[in-house]
Amino acid sequence: MFRRRRRHEQPDQAGEQVQEPAAPTRESGPWDADEPHPDTDRIDYGGLRLPHNPDFDVRPASVGDQLVSVVVGYEDSMLRLQALAAPRSAGLWDEVKTKIRAQAKDLEEREGPFGTELSGEVKATDGNVRPVRYLGIDGPRWLLLVLITGKGAQDETVFGAFVDFIQDVVVVRGDEPMAREEPIPLRRPSDQAGENADERPGFNPFRRGPEISEIR
Repeated sequence: MFRRRRRHEQPDQAGEQVQEPAAPTRESGPWDADEPHPDTDRIDYGGLRLPHNPDFDVRPASVGDQLVSVVVGYEDSMLRLQALAAPRSAGLWDEVKTKIRAQAKDLEEREGPFGTELSGEVKATDGNVRPVRYLGIDGPRWLLLVLITGKGAQDETVFGAFVDFIQDVVVVRGDEPMAREEPIPLRRPSDQAGENADERPGFNPFRRGPEISEIR
């Protein structure tokens, strides 16, 4: 016998199933797009979704007409983010870290909030010496490569603000096959998600380019 559902009944009391978002299993990111993560306001760059915070100046960085990374400005400092494809079986940061040190031998290893990082000073293309800090966060089939230059590489208060920013980043790896260390495709927020999906930046962050162009 059918009956009318009372107004005060919850949907599941009437036999209806309501899918609740799964709770995050970790306290902070960076997050993989396929794992439960907080549903906060983020800027969608395709392979990266970044926190929307008016205190940070977020803008894309291009080589030619190809978007290769995202730059975040804050307190006379710069945070550069790039997501790279990694093997399913192992992380990539140890390998990438070795390549960076081969070009910047004065950088030293230290422990940071995301594990081992590189820090020190490097000579920029203009001849000036600048403080830098490299971080690498291994995720499922991706590496989030982070470069901090300026005040934030030494000032722990500014660095802490960058850490909070990084912890709310979402990496969208996708299911398509990608070569080792291939940059995960990015797009400007105004671009359509399905537009030119196979246009991937043929950019190696360990050749001359914006990721380590300051190192000689």
